[in-house]
This record gives sequence, C-alpha cells and structure tokens, in this order.
Amino acid sequence: MRWNKSLQVVGVHCEGEIGKVITGGVLNIPGETMLDKMNYINEVDDSLRKMVTMEPRGCLQMSVNLLLPPTRKEAHAGFIVLQSDKAHPMSGSNAICVVTTLLELGIVPMVEPVTEVVLDTPAGLVTAQATCSQGRCVGVSLDMVPSFVEALDVVVETEEFGPIKADIAFGGVYYALVDVHQVGLTIEPNNARKLADYGVAILHQVNEQIKVQHPLLPEIDKVAYTMFRNRDNHPFYQTCTTLPPGRVDRSPCGTGSSANLASLAARGLVEEGSLLTSQSIIGSEFNVQMLGATKVANRAAILPRVQGRAWIYSVEQVGWDFDDPMSAGFMLSDTWGEAF
Repeated sequence: MRWNKSLQVVGVHCEGEIGKVITGGVLNIPGETMLDKMNYINEVDDSLRKMVTMEPRGCLQMSVNLLLPPTRKEAHAGFIVLQSDKAHPMSGSNAICVVTTLLELGIVPMVEPVTEVVLDTPAGLVTAQATCSQGRCVGVSLDMVPSFVEALDVVVETEEFGPIKADIAFGGVYYALVDVHQVGLTIEPNNARKLADYGVAILHQVNEQIKVQHPLLPEIDKVAYTMFRNRDNHPFYQTCTTLPPGRVDRSPCGTGSSANLASLAARGLVEEGSLLTSQSIIGSEFNVQMLGATKVANRAAILPRVQGRAWIYSVEQVGWDFDDPMSAGFMLSDTWGEAF
C-alpha cells in the first residue's frame, strides 16, 4: 500500500444526516478568516473537497466537515462544511456532528453535565451547549448566527409549476422557503427523489431571478438551498431541505429551521421564547427556539437556538495514491441526479 496522503475521518450522523469530520491530515487552509478559507477551497483549490465527497471515497448522501484551528480567539475550533457542490459556511446538523466529535474524542475537554463549545464558521461564531453524561454527548443546543428575512412571498417563475411563492431568508446560508403544496407533493420518504429534483430546479430559477447579499459578509451572495415546508400544524413543521446536485437532507436542517423561524417572526407568528418542532423527511426532530431579537446591519433579525443529537459510528483512515486515476473523484447520474 502506497499513500501520498491520508486523513483521519470520524463517521458521525445527526438525526440521520451523515456529517463526517476530518480530524487529522490537514494542517490548515490559506486565509485569515474562516470565510477566507472557505473561499480558497471554492475558488482556488477544490481538490480536497472532491476527494472526500465524490465517488469512490464519498457519496452524495453526506457532508464532510473540515476541522481547522480557529481564527478567532473566542472559539475552540473552526470548521467548514464540504458538500457535493462546494464548501458551505454553516450547517446546524454538521455543527452538532462537529461538537459531538470534539467532545467524545477529547479534542475539547468534556465537562459534565454541560460543556460550552464555541465554533468559528465562515458565517460567524456559533455557541453550543452540549449536555454530557458518562463520557457521552447526549444532546447539543446551538445558538445559531443571527437570522433574517430578505423577502416574503416573492414570486418565482418556474418552468415546472408556473409562478410560485417563496420566502428568502438567511439562517447561516440563504434559503428559498417553499410551501410544499405548491409542487403537489407531501414531505415523506417516497417523494424524496421528486422533492430533490424539484428543489434543485427551483434553486437555479431563484438564483437567476433574485439577487441576495449578506450585509456584513458580502461574499455570501447566492441562495444555497431550497427548503420545502409544511406550515399547517404550527408550532410543528415538516421540513425538507434539498441540496445540489439532487438529494434531500435527512435531518430537520438547523440553518433552514433558523431561516424558517426568521420568516415566522417577520409575520408575527413567533416571539421571544417561542419553541417550535422541525421534523425531517424521515421523522427525526429538532427543537427550535427564538431566543430574542437583534439587528444585522439595518435589518431586523432573530437569535435562533437549535437542539438535536449526533452519534459517532466509525473512525477511519482515508488515503489515496496520486497515481490513482480516480483521485479527483467522479459523479454519475444514477445516484447524483442529472443536475450536476
């Protein structure tokens, strides 16, 4: 066996969504901030992301989190979310995977009954309160970045469904929030393929018609995901985030649930202290709470808290030989869909 490079990768899932964590083999990524480092991956050298997320080492139905030294002194660790399309600034389920890994592997000392972990992300600082018992991280509450609405009930012209309405909101990344009845489906496992295809198609059309830019982080300037939702049973919400090139999130999605909470606050449907439940397409749940109100630049925003669980299921050594013709990774439409 001859490896030119190897990584230590921890297998973790949060409420069913795989969020592996690279804990060794990458010293650092160029850039002064975590946002700079994410941009370096997306704009300069994308080889690491491709190697770990694409076949034959990766698969569509997962994320891989790159653990890095923090760039801000308040944080214990930094991380960047690597997915099948590009590196992303923040994810609630992935942050829960990262916190669980940091504590259960002893990278950050565990204190029972509660350990505070501060994460440095490209979207800003995220503070986690991890409930710990007998050496196990049994639950993680994330104080998410301030979330806000860009537009409510904006009309998007789609090829498949004609005009539909969407809320455009930021919860760590930008979302198009679409009530699922508009595409004639319900949020259930049998509809996962159609939801994925419809969500990616709508995402492309949203980005063609709607321009966004975070007022403090101007590099975040596109809608990242479509989240379908069912709003019929407040405060219980079914959610289904769709991710390029064509899959659905197995978890209830922390950043999407934060964006959804911001849209509800903008409509006056929630207030400080309100607690919601977000349920994923497989039935797993996050608790989502509005901690209070704030501002992002001149925009009204909210402070969300998301609570969920993660489980470590493997520790592996991933390696490759640069003579391997598949070292750059590949995708096939039988599983990745036609959108790639």
